[in-house]
Amino acid sequence: MHRLWFDKGTLLLRGEVGTPYGKWDSRRGCYRVKACHYRDVLDFFRESNLSFEDVVFDLPVFEQLPGSVELRAYQDKALDRWLIAGKRGVLVLPTAAGKTFIALKAIELLKVPTLIVVPTLDLLDQWKKRVRECLNVEAGVVGGGESVIRMVTVSTYDSAYVQAAFLGNKFMLLVFDEVHHLASPGYMQIAEMYSAPYRMGLTATYERGDKRHTLLPLLVGDPVYSVSVEELTAGKHLSDYTYEKIAVELTEQEQQMYEANMAVFRNYLSKKRFVLRTSSDFKRFIMTTGRDPHAREALLARNKALKTAVNSETKLDLLSKKLEAYKNEKVLIFTLYNDLVYTISKRFLIPAVTYQTPREERRETLTNFGNGKYKVIVTSQVLDEGVDVPDASVGIILGGTGSKREFIQRLGRLLRKKEDKTAKLVEIISKETVEVNISRRRHLKQEKQDNNVAK
Repeated sequence: MHRLWFDKGTLLLRGEVGTPYGKWDSRRGCYRVKACHYRDVLDFFRESNLSFEDVVFDLPVFEQLPGSVELRAYQDKALDRWLIAGKRGVLVLPTAAGKTFIALKAIELLKVPTLIVVPTLDLLDQWKKRVRECLNVEAGVVGGGESVIRMVTVSTYDSAYVQAAFLGNKFMLLVFDEVHHLASPGYMQIAEMYSAPYRMGLTATYERGDKRHTLLPLLVGDPVYSVSVEELTAGKHLSDYTYEKIAVELTEQEQQMYEANMAVFRNYLSKKRFVLRTSSDFKRFIMTTGRDPHAREALLARNKALKTAVNSETKLDLLSKKLEAYKNEKVLIFTLYNDLVYTISKRFLIPAVTYQTPREERRETLTNFGNGKYKVIVTSQVLDEGVDVPDASVGIILGGTGSKREFIQRLGRLLRKKEDKTAKLVEIISKETVEVNISRRRHLKQEKQDNNVAK
């Protein structure tokens, strides 16, 4: 008789057959298997007609899940694709498309202990609220100083990783929100150290610049469903939107500062014959800055030039006009740097949200934005991902990276369906600067993803 049990993030297998997934552990006198291969080991035993004792799981107390989640047609289709794929896989849907509700419906249907893994404490709070509203149970929480395990539990990626040796056999279903995070070198061990046979990944942007998303099929499953913003706006599930890009001139002084700093950067690249065509090239350059002081000087000069372009006074003049034009609408202003956030906040008397904003203050600001007390919020990158931002109809981008994920997240903040609403996304860039190429690169990446991700 073979016996399979959990041991600190791995499985131990005692018996004459080690399965294709096990390695002999001479210290324990048995085979050791990655916990993520639990389902594969069971399939191997059954196909081989081998008897075995399965004592892997130590599940929390069962609770009834009297949920009443109703899905739209595209959400239903996404869930069906996931079920057909063996209850494994990644769902790629735009921000505001209701990925959360698909996962909650899956939990309602499967009725198994579930761990929902999220990247931020804000998302932890949001999922906890949704579990209570949609499944009529209180969620357990692991993270933010709490450690309470229940039938449905929400954890941060950090806590799920740190406590994997303890939590790894307590859930049958793993839901990874913003699943692209899972492919990072540390977090991927979460997927490897948990025995859960059922896995769902949720994201608006499947691909990563470092290509590590190619690891996700092994950890969670293949992409099983994808739908674009355009399909959902055409189907009237998301609001229609317009996109406007406006290029402004730097002031004479700003142009001189920009050119001087870019000259330092370009001269270094030319001298060292450094060609920056891809993200890998740029990473190689960044690594060089750790041992070459001239490379570091060049990088700092480039950063100063970009900051000059992003923080242009001309942009603020145009922002003033845009805020007047959209004074009757709810507006989100996105920037790249915190100092610009605070400059805008002080000049226009607008509430600011950055990573430095205390959690309670952030909640209060978003609540007041939701109820209409505040008409405008300015933020850096902290609201790009995960945070449940109340309905807004206008987004103004004053600076960003070349990441398609950033652009999709910012657009998604505006697309919640509302009668007769047409969202407006305005991007203001500085002419004849690296901002032009950054913006172009972001849109090219988005077009490529729309063509590449399987439907």
